[in-house]
Amino acid sequence: MGLGPKAFIDHSALEQNMQRVRQAAPNSRVMVMLKANAYGHGMLTVANTLQSADSMAVARVSEGVQLRAAGITCPVVILEGCFDQDELLQAAKHNLELVVHEQGQIDLLQQQTLISPVVCWLKVDTGMHRLGFPVSRAMAAYNALRECKNVAPEVSVMTHLSNADDINDDTTDRQIELIRPVLEQTGAQGSIANSGGILNWAESHREWVRPGIMLYGSSPFTGRIGADDGLLPVMTLKSNLIAVNHYSKGDGVGYGGTWVCPEDMPVGVVAIGYGDGYPRHATPGTPVLLNGQLLPLIGRVSMDMITLDLRTQPHATTGDEVTLWGKGLPAETIAQHASTISYELFCGVTSRVEFIQERSG
Repeated sequence: MGLGPKAFIDHSALEQNMQRVRQAAPNSRVMVMLKANAYGHGMLTVANTLQSADSMAVARVSEGVQLRAAGITCPVVILEGCFDQDELLQAAKHNLELVVHEQGQIDLLQQQTLISPVVCWLKVDTGMHRLGFPVSRAMAAYNALRECKNVAPEVSVMTHLSNADDINDDTTDRQIELIRPVLEQTGAQGSIANSGGILNWAESHREWVRPGIMLYGSSPFTGRIGADDGLLPVMTLKSNLIAVNHYSKGDGVGYGGTWVCPEDMPVGVVAIGYGDGYPRHATPGTPVLLNGQLLPLIGRVSMDMITLDLRTQPHATTGDEVTLWGKGLPAETIAQHASTISYELFCGVTSRVEFIQERSG
């Protein structure tokens, strides 16, 4: 396959993570999150593997159209809804379900003529303060949708948890209580739980749950890794050493010479950089996995390359495989060193990285 960065996508791990969702929320239907190209893992290949899902969700109409074009027939929910006539007509044509989160979207549905009504989800803001009708206006919005001829009779209700990454924060409990009267008054099917809710708040398991990051093997909780929650990494990002050089004490390594060799030492160069999606702000000391051993990053991350301290592996040679995150090295660990989250690492892998589909058996 040649040297250079490759992202290995393990579909067996993906299926096992889906089973973990079903285990955690056995009485709920599952709407899998495929937005942002399935968190960087490849929307169409992930969708094909997760066809056991009860529903799939993406952010935008164009993503839903792509799923339909690829032969996905299960319900597909558009999380941001529609914003103009063309999008609404596309959604209706492709039988996409729409989240409605602001009055303009209700107005659009009332003004158009559709061949058949669309299924809608009412988004209620219980504390995220991003999208959704406030609780005080939720019933009026729900009734407007129920009365609209372009909306299918059964309108479901959802909200989004803002602090479910922190198991010690009581915000999630307050959000669950805020949405409860709306669900009781409407009698509608509800969806509250994201990955954090699925794993830690059973009371958020309504008729639907919406797993995202947990499907891809990362923990939704701050300070934890996927293995802590019974999850397997789906993406393993690898590359290779393309040079092993020997430098003297006092030599600077990389742009700005900000990392200085403390002694005569070997330095490895790996074919990966921020042009491939490796985080530019990863600090010296960020671990990589080489020949089964953790080694530290040194110097600054550049566009195409990173450099490693090889003092503990003096026999490493050009071509040796390097794991940047995934099996054996949690993405959460790398994210912590780069002051970010695993979500961003996954989504940031660029198109010049070769994606390889596999099963771990």
